[in-house]
Amino acid sequence: MRKSHDSDTLELELVRRDIPYVKYGGLKFLEAAHVKDVLALLRFIDNPRNSLAGFRTLQLLPGLGPASAEQCLNFLGKEQYLLSTLAAFKPPAQASEDWPGLVGLMADLHDSREWAGQMTRVRQWYEPQLERLHGSAQVRAGDIEQLEAMATHHHSRERFLTELTLDPPQSSSDESGTPLKDEDYLILSTVHSAKGQEWDSVFLLNVTDGTFPNEFSTGEPKLIEEERRLLYVAMTRAKNDLHLVSPLKHYVTQQRRYGGKHLYGARSRFMTDTVLGTFETKSWPNETMPTDTISEPVARIDAGAQMRSMWDE
Repeated sequence: MRKSHDSDTLELELVRRDIPYVKYGGLKFLEAAHVKDVLALLRFIDNPRNSLAGFRTLQLLPGLGPASAEQCLNFLGKEQYLLSTLAAFKPPAQASEDWPGLVGLMADLHDSREWAGQMTRVRQWYEPQLERLHGSAQVRAGDIEQLEAMATHHHSRERFLTELTLDPPQSSSDESGTPLKDEDYLILSTVHSAKGQEWDSVFLLNVTDGTFPNEFSTGEPKLIEEERRLLYVAMTRAKNDLHLVSPLKHYVTQQRRYGGKHLYGARSRFMTDTVLGTFETKSWPNETMPTDTISEPVARIDAGAQMRSMWDE
């Protein structure tokens, strides 16, 4: 995808990777969160009065949330929407390191009459933020490079943005709508495949003896320690939230619907009282079985009476 700018080749790549896209004058625009981030930045540079684009752009920085973004936009309005004046605005401490770079970039590009190379500078600024904001950064970086290639087909920033205009509420995130496939998804992964990965929230299933450690590893101390390290790998994939699920009941297969045959499991031996003390423990409430799903009783048949009636005849 990075080596070819041909429209048909790009379309095949998008279909293969199952990424939604729309057509604009023969070009392909990836309708994805990271592309919307870049376009919001370009729109804000082009028109500092575009509060929707500014609201999204400002929140690309770490520690700068909706309230701080709104304060910044109000400050900008009082300063006649001169982007260079944002250098005087004091952002949250967590965003202070990246703030001069963003302000300098926006002011320079807004005052520049030369469009060539602007998209490259935007991409270079955004790529470090991309790794923090979104997963699969390497794949998404390729999409930004493709957007940069599209920019070379236009003679001005205004022309480029005009031909890539999306519906404003979706592109600027002023109101939350139906999440796109690219923005709302669930990743299923084995523990081994998760090595080196990190996600905001992780749900680790079946933290019970027989799974952690695996039932085939309980005979040797070395294998037990390897299973302990494996659980450690799984637990440290979480960036913000970690949920360990330890089912109490394991239902027996091949029984009737809503059958109650089950076995009781034991939580993982690695989840000692000391470890559990660092977690918040929750239990799911018992759910009552819906009355409309209970099978109706089968009609009784008196086989003996039927057989006797046959002899009486």
